[in-house]
Amino acid sequence: MRILYSLVWWLILPLALFRLWRRGVKEPGYRRHIAERLGSFPPPTIAPGCLWVHAVSVGETRAAEPLVNALLAAWPDKDILLTCMTPAGRATGHELFGDNPRIMQAYLPYDTGFMMRCLIRHFRPRICILMETEVWPNLIAACKAFRIPVALVNARLSERSLRKGKRLPVLIQEAADGISCVAAQTETDAKRLHAFGSRQVSVVGSVKFDAAPPEEMIRKGQRLRACIGQRPVLICASTRDGEESLILDALPGLAPTNTLLLIVPRHPRRFDEVADLIADRGLKMARRSELPEDLMLAYPLLPDIQVLLGDSMGEMFAYYAASDLAFIGGSLKPLGGQNLIEACALGVPVIVGTHTFNFEAITEDAVAEEAAIRVHSAAGMIREAGRLLNHPEERHRMGEKARQFALRQRGATERTLALLRPLLAYD
Repeated sequence: MRILYSLVWWLILPLALFRLWRRGVKEPGYRRHIAERLGSFPPPTIAPGCLWVHAVSVGETRAAEPLVNALLAAWPDKDILLTCMTPAGRATGHELFGDNPRIMQAYLPYDTGFMMRCLIRHFRPRICILMETEVWPNLIAACKAFRIPVALVNARLSERSLRKGKRLPVLIQEAADGISCVAAQTETDAKRLHAFGSRQVSVVGSVKFDAAPPEEMIRKGQRLRACIGQRPVLICASTRDGEESLILDALPGLAPTNTLLLIVPRHPRRFDEVADLIADRGLKMARRSELPEDLMLAYPLLPDIQVLLGDSMGEMFAYYAASDLAFIGGSLKPLGGQNLIEACALGVPVIVGTHTFNFEAITEDAVAEEAAIRVHSAAGMIREAGRLLNHPEERHRMGEKARQFALRQRGATERTLALLRPLLAYD
């Protein structure tokens, strides 16, 4: 089965490269470091025996931050190879870790046995740590061939992903057999991972709760809020295709009428598209990219601006710090939702839609503890937002519950390290 899987990869490789080049029209980063995606890397700047952490994109890379820092502290003689699959993920890695000489970033190659073996021979990692749902059959097989233990951490698995995985039981079971340990986020994830074929599964919680909001981001958010002024701010964070239209169409029903809508699309390539959606509705808009940091306080946002487009990377904590209330995107349409942890950590009350299957347990817990509210439509979100914005005492009470909810979830990083130590015991 894996031979057939590999053959498919080789057959679609020209299409994958064409897709990279095409996406590079809007995101030039996709046209950089293409050789790495084929298994050819620059000379290593880190020592052999490194700890290899793979995080597919922005969310996973941010989630990996507390774990990477903990790994560096726990094994001071080991360096980190941090791989990802998107330019945004790579930029996030640079933002979080800067030019730390103990960390080298690279793209993960396409999942062919040859390319994965090239990566392993080049960097000679001591362990492979996969974040969340990144199970690649040839990657795991190559690690097994080189006697490199594989750990799946901060692991989550939706019911939809479980159903998809069961369509290829032989391939998935082989991959699952090659994973030495799994650190699941919740009991529900653990049960699904067992059904997926994983054996050594422990429930440790989400390491995302261990990422402290950066002080610089909080200060940046405070400057942005000063630029906005005293008006209420509703952030619609990590919105996905089709959601912005629903939100903008429902916006006239929002009271207070002077509320600023801050929209932060999930994918950078959609910034201009969302700007066009806002303009098409005749709404007055400003773009975060047009607010220079040094002029933010000198030139406050005009009161007739109705929508601020968050078209910048790596500033989500700042956006939350500038907001009174947060709607978490990806949940109005069947897209699985996004993570509400960053908003909760800053004490921002959360509204979510009905489609949160990618973060099911955490979202349900937040709703149960009154840190979040679930709605069934964009119009319902706007009505609920208006109610909370008009009742500051209730909103502040909900925000404090969100903060306490985030604090109670901490500690997953240490529990994950405890699972990884036996895999590195003989070092």
